[in-house]
Amino acid sequence: MGIDIFRNAVSSTCTPRSSRDLLPSRHRGPPPSPPCETPPPSPRQTKPTKDSVKLPALASGTPKVIFTGRADETAQVMTMTRQHKPNIASHQSGKSHKKLSFADDVKSTVGISWWKKALALVILAVAVGCAYMGYLETRVNSPFDDQKMVVKSGLDVPERYWGSYRPGVYFGLKTRDPHSLVAGLMWYFPRLLSPDGSNIRHWCELGDNLDRYTWVQHDGTNFGVQELEDGPFLFTTSYVKRLGGLHGGDWSARITVNTKDFKLQGEIVSLLWYTATEEKTGGFIKPSGRQLTGVVGQTEGLGAFSIKLFNSSGQVDNVSYLSTVAPGLHLLKETIISSLRLSSDKQTKKRRIVLPGEILPKGHDGIKLEPNFIATQVTGIVPFTLDVVFESSSFIERDETLFADTYTRELQRSQDEFHHRFEATFNLEKKGFSGEEILFAKAVLSNVIGGIGYFYGASRVESPYTRGPVPYWKAPLLTAVPSRSFFPRGFLWDEGFHGLLISTWDLDIELDIMGHWFDLMNVEGWIPREQILGQEALSKVPEEFVTQRNSNANPPTFFLTLQFILRNFANSLMDGEDRLGTLERLYPRLQAWFDWFNTTQIGEESGTYRWRGRDGTTNRELNPKTLTSGLDDYPRASHPNIDERHVDLSCWIAMAASALSEIAQLLNRNGNRYNNTFLYLSDNDFLDTLHWSPKSESYSDFGLHTDGVVLKRPPVPKTHGHHPQHKPEMIRVVTKAPELKFVDTTFGYVSLFPFLLQLLNPYSPKLGKILKDLQRPEFLWTEYGLRSLGKSSPLYMKRNTEHDPPYWRGPIWINMNYMAVRALDFYSHQDGPYRAEAGKLYAKLRHNVITNIHREYRRTGYVWEQYNDKTGEGQGSRPFTGWSALVVLLMAELY
Repeated sequence: MGIDIFRNAVSSTCTPRSSRDLLPSRHRGPPPSPPCETPPPSPRQTKPTKDSVKLPALASGTPKVIFTGRADETAQVMTMTRQHKPNIASHQSGKSHKKLSFADDVKSTVGISWWKKALALVILAVAVGCAYMGYLETRVNSPFDDQKMVVKSGLDVPERYWGSYRPGVYFGLKTRDPHSLVAGLMWYFPRLLSPDGSNIRHWCELGDNLDRYTWVQHDGTNFGVQELEDGPFLFTTSYVKRLGGLHGGDWSARITVNTKDFKLQGEIVSLLWYTATEEKTGGFIKPSGRQLTGVVGQTEGLGAFSIKLFNSSGQVDNVSYLSTVAPGLHLLKETIISSLRLSSDKQTKKRRIVLPGEILPKGHDGIKLEPNFIATQVTGIVPFTLDVVFESSSFIERDETLFADTYTRELQRSQDEFHHRFEATFNLEKKGFSGEEILFAKAVLSNVIGGIGYFYGASRVESPYTRGPVPYWKAPLLTAVPSRSFFPRGFLWDEGFHGLLISTWDLDIELDIMGHWFDLMNVEGWIPREQILGQEALSKVPEEFVTQRNSNANPPTFFLTLQFILRNFANSLMDGEDRLGTLERLYPRLQAWFDWFNTTQIGEESGTYRWRGRDGTTNRELNPKTLTSGLDDYPRASHPNIDERHVDLSCWIAMAASALSEIAQLLNRNGNRYNNTFLYLSDNDFLDTLHWSPKSESYSDFGLHTDGVVLKRPPVPKTHGHHPQHKPEMIRVVTKAPELKFVDTTFGYVSLFPFLLQLLNPYSPKLGKILKDLQRPEFLWTEYGLRSLGKSSPLYMKRNTEHDPPYWRGPIWINMNYMAVRALDFYSHQDGPYRAEAGKLYAKLRHNVITNIHREYRRTGYVWEQYNDKTGEGQGSRPFTGWSALVVLLMAELY
């Protein structure tokens, strides 16, 4: 404590330890002097460093222990020390029974008092320590203590209450309610149904190998239209909403089945439309109707309602239904599979696959349970159309039911409004794009908007102070998802990129998404980087990846989103309902997030940063992954330790400081300390000192590193003269000892970060060098976009383990290419010697990226997670309309 107090007393003479304790002005000339060591607000004791301030030495004769008890006891102790010692030996022998002096009594009494006090202090210290450790255990799952971000939810926003908020299924609807009624579609081909029913379509699965599925129009509020190609069959799903009443109004959905092959007309296809609730939904549902079985029900959020089905065109061959109890929303398909029956018509002897009707188990009391899952199977003859109509009982003044011709008219009106709004927002016709290219851009945008999901649940988290994983608090999350098939859940750093496009289309939706994310911040200022909430989300994630650790960060891309909004839509923030209020509520959380980075991710040297979460003990990886950076297997220092400095993280923090300064200015707050942080971290001389390698003439990480690493399989030991059946897993072998140095034989995305985040002075020769290197084919340049790792880098396209193919070691990623095009646009508008060169590269790179993504979309039907740097072919998960959808902003030239 004394050291801390003394340090505070002299802190005004020191440069701050990290960027949150800001410098008064931008540095010029030589690098800044080393900042003082400012301890983070962590309960863990830190080791003294060479910069630590020491207390003055005690003067000779000064007592080393000072009694701090009562004044009279102090006097007694001081008096006692002047007395002669009693004759203990004679007293013990019994030969002398000398009477004890008053001082002896005092000493005895005080000695007992000392022991009592010492024992009490020990007990108190243990109690305080236990209480403090208990307090630390709770911090990881204690919400941030401030006003909630989301002040309007559920029916407070009736126009967005219902929506396609289930991105993990091919077509599904639900409300923005923690325990919503859900509705959705499954289908299968009776002639092709496998014995185990696995080829029933429900979840968006890569293994289904659909030729294509994509929202082609979606406005995020009123309607959506989706096209799916499953072999030779074409499915079109759409929905339209109509506001009215007290519970979010009505909606109708339409499923049309057709075929690309005229010869297949007359083939049969089975559609299954279902309605389901979960345990905590409350209320009831039950089947209704005689021909096409519908549903009537009532829930707390919806009141009373009905769902009716209509065969609006074509011919229906057979109808059946199932009313039962499903074990969970994640097992609806399995419930259908276990319920299907083979039935024969008594007259025609025709055999059909049908649902059995009511199958309700009995409870402990012997009474049948109420159903929570009702599915109607409509087997139709292609082509045919099924309309599904949801009507709220509180919507009394509706003119007519939203189906058949009425539905067609309402859908057409919504589509016309969408097309007009799209052109007004992105101006692609004015920029000369073809009709086909514009349809592509509309589909990409619609996939992002149609991929917004609403989730509810509790993350599983862990801190150094918990005895294992503990549950976060239960909370809702509105978020877009990177991929409906492979990543149908929220990812923190992805969402910042999603927000660039979403805010351009609908600022209120993006602010709502941002509010939900920041309501997941804990009292430390930490936000879990992957959100796995609810049964449906959990069912898609392996158990070992569920727990989130509070030492692990993710790039703070929401600052990028906010900066984008401030620079493009500042006037819009002043309009609309409570947009500025949202920023007011957001500001303290942004401050806490920024401070969390500046206490948990700082490096050993002043002004440096280091991603946590790398494994310095593993021998299973060629180069230990840095998942927290978002760049996963991108090569870093080969031997992770505390001496690492990561240039990308330093640049992210500088950008975040700049964004916070701009937000503070908009809100009339004092943002000087954030502006000073930005100036400190973006000082080019300082940046060069920490991260510029004179040898490679590039920006680099720094750490304990060697390029002498290979994966080898250990010798197979013999057992009793026989080789074991399983080969041992390959391990890393180090052929050359590591040393502290720049990781400068690697050139890739990380090398570009000072350029990508626009921190370089337009006159800097380093900018000129980067622009020159950017064009070199042996480095990053391809005719399809910038590859993630240079071909000359030692780990280019190398596996990280025998099971992990290269991920960020060569393939082309669109978020980084968007950042590069954005930076080139910025420098092409700045005075300086590289302005013209930046402009030329801007035009080339933008053209290459747009052309390749569109070409692959035409060829494959999908936008992809990444693109091959040799062929331009899409690879990874599909559809990936997360940050790959930034191609729309590239087309619109919105940065």
